[in-house]
Amino acid sequence: MSGVTLSPTQTGSDAPAEPPPRLGRVPLRALEWAGIAVLVLIAIVGFFVYPTWPNYDSIYSLVWGRELLDGTNMSFEAYRAPTEHPLSIAVGAILALFGEGGDRIWTAVCLASFVWLVAGLYTLGKEIFTPLVGLVAALLILTRFDFPFYAVRGYIDPAYLALVIWAAVLEVRKPRRGIPVLALLVLAGLLRPEAWLLGGLYWLYLLPKATWRLRIIGAVLVWTAPFIWALTDFLVTGDPLYSHTHTSGLSEELGRNKGIGAVPEATWNYLGKLAKFPVVLGAMAGAAAAVVLFPTRLKLPVALLAAGIGTFALVGLGGLSVIDRYLLVPSLMLMLLAAVAIAGWTMLVPGTWLRRGWIAGSVLLVLFGIAFTASRVNVNRLENELLFRGDSRTALREVLNDPAVRRGLECGPVFVPNHKLVPDVRWDLDLPVDQVIARTDPDAPPPERGVAILIHGRSAIFNQLLVNRRDRPGTNLPPDGFERVAVSRYYAAYVGC
Repeated sequence: MSGVTLSPTQTGSDAPAEPPPRLGRVPLRALEWAGIAVLVLIAIVGFFVYPTWPNYDSIYSLVWGRELLDGTNMSFEAYRAPTEHPLSIAVGAILALFGEGGDRIWTAVCLASFVWLVAGLYTLGKEIFTPLVGLVAALLILTRFDFPFYAVRGYIDPAYLALVIWAAVLEVRKPRRGIPVLALLVLAGLLRPEAWLLGGLYWLYLLPKATWRLRIIGAVLVWTAPFIWALTDFLVTGDPLYSHTHTSGLSEELGRNKGIGAVPEATWNYLGKLAKFPVVLGAMAGAAAAVVLFPTRLKLPVALLAAGIGTFALVGLGGLSVIDRYLLVPSLMLMLLAAVAIAGWTMLVPGTWLRRGWIAGSVLLVLFGIAFTASRVNVNRLENELLFRGDSRTALREVLNDPAVRRGLECGPVFVPNHKLVPDVRWDLDLPVDQVIARTDPDAPPPERGVAILIHGRSAIFNQLLVNRRDRPGTNLPPDGFERVAVSRYYAAYVGC
């Protein structure tokens, strides 16, 4: 068809094109390393300018890691404790060796994982399509603020996503590579169980052309993460399925169990929330163009997109929490396909009418995306959120380190309004599970002696107190007989002896 000719490096079997060795007078590799250096510099500056600490789940991983080092049974069964993740506990044990500063190192690791993820998405786009497609995909994830915020708040998701994306890169570079890809998916499967399905599907894909050795080793690798997860649960709780049953129960208690019927609407809403509407629209256009011009290149992105949405449906069917984080991999594939819509013209021969028309369309899509984002992003709110993440942790430590509070620990346990502050207090004070009590726990004793931590300040109340409508009121009031001994910006401590 005239004007639809692919560039010389895009013809033939439609295999990934070799990237040009140079862009202008600068080697492509030099530009790539310069981009990584800039990302690392921004991450380092942000790490110190906006100091933040790990989120609720990650602080628990540090607490459990320290319990593991101490030889005590890990407190998986604590009130509203999150689901354990074996690899994050192992990392938590290593970082617990650094003492109180281990939590900041955890955040640094998450930021490094995010940089690795951005580099991986760029590389995937470059290997499947062109360097400019990869660059656009990297820029899209950098400007979808949920993703860097996951890193800043110490979530394990950036590391999980990086492992999955780099496994995809290895596969693209050498189809049916086998063991190296499965090894990365094993590590991902020790962070998030969604990777179990990815590993199993990839093993099935390998089967027709695999040797018996690869089939056997692959099967072992596919089952390694579920086995380690179940073994950890069994050794700690006596129930190898504890993570599943506990997660189902906790999601129901917190109102996150919406069932399979909520999956279609939630899929659309969450993908729009994570990737944003212009990216979803661009992904549709990019996928349509790729189907017509280079369909074989869509195999891996579409496979990851379908597997991610399928896993999300299984999560709803299994009674687990229907939350947006289970759609992170599909949202990355939408960004990659949107990058095709914006920069896929680089795969066409220069000077053709289709290439010129595509460039014009991509410019309109970019302008629409900029206008859409500018009308909805509140930079002040983002900055305030970052500042609160750092200031609230500093304020909590200020109260906990007060000499009067330290003396009050001799009188009894620490009582906190709900479960949100439990792991932070346990980590900072190095206390066992029975010495930090959430007052919303129906099995908790009433506060008669010890230390009571209360929350004040609008930001802290909305972020840490009003988290579950089912919690009974009054848990953020001073207990009878307790006297106030310390106050910081967001917290107050009362002692009763």
